Parts: sequence; C-alpha cells; structure tokens
Amino acid sequence: MSQSPLGSAAGSAGAALGSGAKGLAKVFEGFKDFISRGNAVDLAVGVVIGAAFGAFVQSIVDGLINPLIGWIFGQPNLDHVLAFGPEGKDPISFGHILSAAITFLITAAAVYFVVVLPLNKLAARRKRGEEPEPAAPAEDILLLQEIRDLLAARPTPALTTDITNPPTIKPSDGPTPPPSVPPAPPAPTA
Repeated sequence: MSQSPLGSAAGSAGAALGSGAKGLAKVFEGFKDFISRGNAVDLAVGVVIGAAFGAFVQSIVDGLINPLIGWIFGQPNLDHVLAFGPEGKDPISFGHILSAAITFLITAAAVYFVVVLPLNKLAARRKRGEEPEPAAPAEDILLLQEIRDLLAARPTPALTTDITNPPTIKPSDGPTPPPSVPPAPPAPTA
C-alpha cells in the first residue's frame, strides 16, 4: 500500500515537529539552568532588597531629612533651593540635584552598613574558622535531588509519542482536494 503525497508531507511535518519539540525542550532546559544559576537568583534578590531599601531611604528622607531642611531653609525639601532662571521659565535647580545626591548617599550607606559590611564580617569569620561553613545536605536530600534531576531529564510521554509515532494525514481525514479538471456539465434531459 503506497502512501499518498499528502501523507508523506504530513510525516515529514511530524518529524519536523518532533525535532522542533526537542529544540524547544533544549531552550526550556537552558532557561531552567539560567534561572537556577546563582547569578540570576542573586540579581533577583538584589532587586527586591533594592526596592525595599528604596522605600526605607525614602521614608528617612521624608521623615527626617526634609523636616530638617524645612527648619534650616524654610522649605520642606531642596527642590526649590538654589534655583535661578528667568521669570516665567523653568528654573535651573541645583537643590533638586542636591536632594537626589543626598538620597543616593543615604541609600549607599544603608546598603553598605546593613548588607555589605555584615556579609564581609561573616566571610572573614568563616575564613578564620570562627564561623562554621553551612552543613552539606543530608544523604537522603542528595538522593532526592538526583531523582528529581533524572526525572526532569526524561521526555514527557506526549513528546515521546509525537517523536516515535508522528501523526499522518490521510486523504479521508480532511476536506477533499479541489478537482484538477472541472466537472462536465450535466447532460440535457429529454
């Protein structure tokens, strides 16, 4: 029994789908590796901590620095202090730049004294042997991690089915193709 040209095209399309699925699996595997690397996790933690410190520093500026500036300069913030320019036009405001510089310095100091300095001290203690290294995972945890990795490396049943038995299209499965020769007109009835 010979296969129609439509069926062989579908078979090659199924094979292409199977190879595309393998390529897609490689893309997702690479994405999973990227996510689980320390760099991406560290970056995500840094963004979250940075947002939290931004809110913390903004509250210090709003609750402490701006009232002090208001007492000294008579204005609640530095935005309009040291501003000059022609009347009716936007002034050049060095106070706005100074306010941003103060916020930056407070943020940098908070990050340094709350995150960097304690972590450096912890690393120095570990180097001297005062602070023990974190314990290695237990043997059963290592075994479970190995099983998880082996299961993740296996292809799914649906992917295996698509690769081993690519779908074929039979002429009876779809709409009938248009005829290559138009049908003859009906015979006249007498």
